[in-house]
Formats: sequence, C-alpha cells, structure tokens
Amino acid sequence: MTAWLDESYNEMLNGTELYFEQVGPQDAPVLVFLHGGPGYNAYSFRDLVGEELGDYRVVYLDQRGAGRSAPLELDDSEPLTLDVFVNDLEALREFLGVERLTPLGHGFGALIALEYGRRFPARTERVITVNPWIHMPELALSLLENAARISGKKLEDPAAEVLQNTPEGQHPMVGSARVEAAFAALNARDLLNAMQFVDAASRMRLEFADVESQLLGGAEVQQAFVESGLWEFEYPNFLLDQKRPVVVISGVHDRTSYPGQVEWLQDLAAAEVIELDAGHYPWVDDLESFVAALGRAMEA
Repeated sequence: MTAWLDESYNEMLNGTELYFEQVGPQDAPVLVFLHGGPGYNAYSFRDLVGEELGDYRVVYLDQRGAGRSAPLELDDSEPLTLDVFVNDLEALREFLGVERLTPLGHGFGALIALEYGRRFPARTERVITVNPWIHMPELALSLLENAARISGKKLEDPAAEVLQNTPEGQHPMVGSARVEAAFAALNARDLLNAMQFVDAASRMRLEFADVESQLLGGAEVQQAFVESGLWEFEYPNFLLDQKRPVVVISGVHDRTSYPGQVEWLQDLAAAEVIELDAGHYPWVDDLESFVAALGRAMEA
C-alpha cells in the first residue's frame, strides 16, 4: 500500500524561501498547482478542490513573494521575470525528487506552466492551463472594452496615440495605457469581478476561502511584474516551440480569457480545449465538472 503524503514545507529554493504543500499518494502522478495573480496563493484551491484530487500527488505552491512564501526582495539589478518563476518550479521538482510533473497553471500561472513545459520538456508530462492569460496587451484591450460596456462610458483605445507618441527605439507601452484607461473608468476590483464571475454566489465562495486563509499581500509581486513590462508581454510566439501536450480548461463566461486567449493556444500549440459552463474560477461554479475535466486533461 502506497504512503499517503500530507506535508508542508518552507524551503530555500532558487534563492528564496518558498512555501508549498504536497498531498496524495506518493506514487501517484505529480500535479503542481500554479496560482494566478500574479501574487495570489494556493490556499483557496486546496480548500475548495483538494478533497476531490485524491488520485494525484498534488503540490500546492505559493509562488515567490506570494501567500506564505517569503516576501519579495528585489533591487534594481534583479527584475522579476517569468524565467525566475520557471526556475523556482524546477528547483521545487529537484527538491521533491520527482522525474516528471504536470504543471497546472491558472490565469497568469498558465505562463509559468507553459514556459516550464517549453524549457523542460523532459521533466513535463503535459501542460494544463485553466483560463490562461498569455497575451497581455490583448487582455488589456478586453479590460478596456468591458470597462466601457459596464460603465456606459465611451472609451477609445489609446493604442494609436501611444504608437504615434513613442520615440523611435522605445517600446510602445500600449498594454499599460489600456489598463490605465480601463481602471480610470471603473474600479479594478469591480471590473475584474464583473468579467470573471458568473454570479455573486460564486464570488462569495471564493472570498470566504480568502478570508479564512488570512493571507494578504501580493501587491509587491504585481508591481514588480508591471515594472518589468507585464502589460506588454506577448507569449504566443513561444507556443510554436512547445513540445508537450497542452490542455486548456476554459470557463466560457470568463471574459478575461475566453475566447481570445484560448484561441492562441488552439492555433499555435494544438491545445485540446475543454469548455465548461463557468467563469474564471471554474471550481467554484461547478466542482464536479471541473474535476472531471481535470481527469480528462491528465490523460492527454
């Protein structure tokens, strides 16, 4: 009979202290949950879904600077990049002593999952993403369009003006300008709630878990990524180098991801897409369907 794991860790990995938990049969397929944000945590996913994942050895990682991991420490010479988070994941795999794993990336976490699979294909069984964010300027445009729709204000896309006024040799900050305009028209929290949740009941289920966790913070991670050019980041071209199977679990009511972000993965990574009648956090809308979708994805 295989040993059942239920362990928590605070370990120095890749130059920072990371908090993570691993739960499930020791010899089961390894599934590493990569939360979104950036700067959120893994608590609510385990709290709301964990009891249904007994077929897997699940690792719940609070990413660098987030949740129960050590606060972010950066100076001007060390920008926060996607590569840092991918290297954290590889350091975690080495610490656990597992040969291969499946990264399960939600929202922003999909970028980490996809890039890990691209850089470490021999260590990756498959890549699973849930409502991925991979083209940030397009996400910024979605935020702007929905802010206009919800607020009733006429909002123009500032892209043309930004392109015209950007000095030669500098990158036009189109995504950042779109986000600034969107959040000026409508509070960021209200906008994201309207775009991501099917109804108030779903939002309240997640918020209750967040309150229970008593975990605050994440703003430093978000700000560090913004300063590193988060809203200008376009990942799709890297999908052409993806060698591992990719599965997308997509809540069709999540206007931050569906359909635009999902279509990039279909077109460039030949991803299998599993659509659910759900929002950005499908496990709070229909837990049974999400677990079934995850089981199907784990067979890819």
